[in-house]
Amino acid sequence: MNIQFVGKRALVTGAGKGIGRGVAKKLVECGAETYALSRTKSDLDSLKQECPLIHVVHCDLADTAALKESVKSCGAIDLLVNNAGYGKSQPFLQFSEELYDKHIVKIVASGMVERKSGGSIVNVSSQASMRGIENHTIYGATKAALDNVTKNMSLELGPHKIRVNAVNPAVINTEMAKREWSNPAKAEPMKKLIPLGRFGEVEDVVSVILFLLGDHSGMVTGSCLPIDGGCLASLSV
Repeated sequence: MNIQFVGKRALVTGAGKGIGRGVAKKLVECGAETYALSRTKSDLDSLKQECPLIHVVHCDLADTAALKESVKSCGAIDLLVNNAGYGKSQPFLQFSEELYDKHIVKIVASGMVERKSGGSIVNVSSQASMRGIENHTIYGATKAALDNVTKNMSLELGPHKIRVNAVNPAVINTEMAKREWSNPAKAEPMKKLIPLGRFGEVEDVVSVILFLLGDHSGMVTGSCLPIDGGCLASLSV
């Protein structure tokens, strides 16, 4: 399947590391004029060295005023990957407010509607929205909320030719996940729940996001797609 985004402008949040970084680089390969947004300048600097054609945007999504200006500087966005989030697990009684996701979707979607140009948005959720996982109460709740936002956005934005979907990965071998799951005593029981017998790689998620962004998925909207090696299926048996 040849996916091309020539003539499209894409914005990826949380593009400094992991899945966001992988998506941003692949979008450039596929011809999109790509803007990579992150709050960590060193990550953006290294990304720019690896991928000179990419546009880097240094911004903290928590700074609402700066965010609006940063998005405005990117121009008319056709494709949005809403990837930024915080993935550290904590017990319910110890959670802190900064775990809540901060979303950029409203700003970008409003521009798509005003331009009457259509578009595609992919939210990066988690398998934790669909099942209980120890020490993931708040993280799972925020991702479940994101799933619901995805479905409702698809209803409201569909008439404007804007598709909205989510991907729900299980454990993916990003640097952050490797730290969280480095203990075999924690990792092995989880792997035993996965029929494919392994954690995912960044590329496993990137390829699905590109499919959902592109025209090959033109009738797909409002979906929350697990990327979990069959884990949810095994738990439902």
